[in-house]
Amino acid sequence: MQTEPAAIAFCREVLPAVSRTFALNIPVLPRPLDTAVMVAYLLCRVADTLEDEAHGPASEVLLAELARLSTLPAGWEADARRFSEEGARVLRAQAPEAEVRLVEGTARVLEALALHAAPVREHVAACVATMTKGMGKMGDKGRASGGGLGLASIEETLEYCYYVAGTVGEMLTRLFQWYSPAIAERAAALEPRAVAFGNALQLTNILKDVREDLERGSCWLPRTLLAEHGLTPEALLEPGNRGEAMKAHGQMVAVAHRELRKAFEYVMALPGQERGIRLFCLWPLFLAVLTLRKLYGNAAVLERQAVKVSRRTVKWVVASTKLLVGQDAALKLMFSTLTAPLPR
Repeated sequence: MQTEPAAIAFCREVLPAVSRTFALNIPVLPRPLDTAVMVAYLLCRVADTLEDEAHGPASEVLLAELARLSTLPAGWEADARRFSEEGARVLRAQAPEAEVRLVEGTARVLEALALHAAPVREHVAACVATMTKGMGKMGDKGRASGGGLGLASIEETLEYCYYVAGTVGEMLTRLFQWYSPAIAERAAALEPRAVAFGNALQLTNILKDVREDLERGSCWLPRTLLAEHGLTPEALLEPGNRGEAMKAHGQMVAVAHRELRKAFEYVMALPGQERGIRLFCLWPLFLAVLTLRKLYGNAAVLERQAVKVSRRTVKWVVASTKLLVGQDAALKLMFSTLTAPLPR
């Protein structure tokens, strides 16, 4: 049995620490698509960590450098080692240990990228370039500034979601098409829905992490929607505002639900014979649906305890979708049943 390259082994080791969801679903992808998606995800996670944990000019400089390094230019190895050291140095003291380790290992993730076919490298580099440029554009808007916390409108919130997650939906679609001729034949159905697949998952995360983001000095909710309820991002967590805050939160749950419906159409457009790729998409999609169900109308989302689905629920999603992965009618019934309580 051939020994796995050390760079790939590092990626496999660090993945579960930075994302339980992707550690769960990447292994169901066929080879070599699994390692391509793993490396792509980790580079996007490096960008996400820099955006969240290294505010200010250093963050923007490092994001631009990450985009350049993802193209694997001449001399990238030495530059990547310098990037890894500088990136870890500028992270805030409270940054999660696993994410610090990932940033410190960026050079190894780039080594793993270099092992992949040229189309994979090109699709990943294009995604990282768009993502990092958008993060630079949107980052300061969501943090305390002259205009206060929050984004200006729902359109800006969706624009932010595009840069940090919709771009990943686009990249995954290109990687799927690279791997599978049957998927490439369905490009006309998949590509218009690819962004919604990423946006839906990101909106769910935003709605789950409202308090955590605010305590970190960020808010990705639209100020216009909050203002309709007499709120500002700064006042969102005040106990006296719970009723109006939950109404505003519920409106954003409806937006996330809309994006999830498009995301489900995306998964249904994937050919049934590509079971691994379908499962890779179905698991986070149904977990997002069940997370939104727990969040909707639940004021605990604005308290200190985390609101999340149980491990038992995760096991149920995995088992039921494995059973139904090739049965479109059954999956549609499952989706419509689970989303029925969500607002439109």
